[in-house]
Amino acid sequence: MKKAKEKIKTLDELVEIIDSLKQKGKKIVFTNGCFDIIHTGHIYLLEQAKSFGDKLIVALNTDDSVKKIKGPSRPAVPENDRALIIASLMYTDYVTFFRETEPSRIISLLKPDIHVKGADYKPDDFNNMPEARVIKEYGGEIRIVSIMEGYSTTNLINKVSNPNK
Repeated sequence: MKKAKEKIKTLDELVEIIDSLKQKGKKIVFTNGCFDIIHTGHIYLLEQAKSFGDKLIVALNTDDSVKKIKGPSRPAVPENDRALIIASLMYTDYVTFFRETEPSRIISLLKPDIHVKGADYKPDDFNNMPEARVIKEYGGEIRIVSIMEGYSTTNLINKVSNPNK
């Protein structure tokens, strides 16, 4: 677990790390989400995201922001545990947290070269992906990854909670 813990960084630490990596010509990829209960769809997204650049940063919603997005019974897994799980994956280079319900602020500070989202988002739909405006302002790129049908944390929780359905 020690190596995984070393990947978990504060926002200030990441700003410095990214500046250094960009000076070395590294392409920075960023994705974000709740990543509450990890499933195959998450792994696919992270694998695809990593393939777009040199370093992958995963920003996790804090527990408070997950509650605002998903409701009072979520997250099922606390933020520090989620961070450790994501950090332990081979695709992930760094993990950090953001407290907002959407990642515009953290993206504006980190300015990744590529922002990766699932196909349930559209790059020009500023209502559903408000961070797209920030990314376009600094010249970043948005890449959309297809969604693996049948994989959803909400569906998984519902299946465990109601196994006869």
